[in-house]
Amino acid sequence: MTSLVRAFCAALVLVLLLSLDGCLPSSQSQLEEEKEPHFLSGRSCINNMDYKGGIEEFEKALEANPHSASAHFQLGWLYEEKEPDPAAAIYHYEQYLKLRPASENSEVIRQHITNCKQDLAKTILPLPVAPGMQHEFEQLAEENKRLRDDLEKWRSYGARLQSASNPVPAATPVPRALAAATPPSPQVSSTAPPAPDVRPQAGPASPARSYVVRSGDSPYSIARKNGVKLDTLLAANPGLDPRKLRPGQTLSLP
Repeated sequence: MTSLVRAFCAALVLVLLLSLDGCLPSSQSQLEEEKEPHFLSGRSCINNMDYKGGIEEFEKALEANPHSASAHFQLGWLYEEKEPDPAAAIYHYEQYLKLRPASENSEVIRQHITNCKQDLAKTILPLPVAPGMQHEFEQLAEENKRLRDDLEKWRSYGARLQSASNPVPAATPVPRALAAATPPSPQVSSTAPPAPDVRPQAGPASPARSYVVRSGDSPYSIARKNGVKLDTLLAANPGLDPRKLRPGQTLSLP
């Protein structure tokens, strides 16, 4: 009986040790991510309200550690709140959930992703106009037309007043002897040569830009290198799957 109790206690201690061993790496990994020099520099930039500088530092933190969930979270927040880029925010939030699927704030992050998708849709689809607003637009258009008509009437009235206050003087008759002595004015030929065509010739069309994917590239890093927005790059490559970039793949640059 004593041996069974001892064996049970040993098994229990082993299970506890294994469970602790499974919990430690996650928290330790997060602490290591947040101690990375570029990550600390990014937090300092945020405290100084230098949000673009913070983005650059957190990107460098990802270059040093591509699995830094903390850096992905900070970039997602910056692109959602401080330097609006919904597509980039969605990408970094999803990378965060992929690296930490059991995070306590996973539901909150998913809600942020939904909000970013709605913001992204607003930039593509026109917002519906409420019936009340449509009626106000129609009234404003009618008022604008009426004001233009009134303005034209006042302009015509002002022109008539100007003509009445400055009458055109009658032509002075020319003496017959002076008219006979005046030589006739030379006739100008009505068949003048046409003016030469000086329209500028159209230059050659600028060549389309492209980019060849390299090892370690991501859609965001490609957009940043070439000075375009991430959503613009994705729109120019509709069949592109950001998670399946292959070295040697050619992308169109807007």
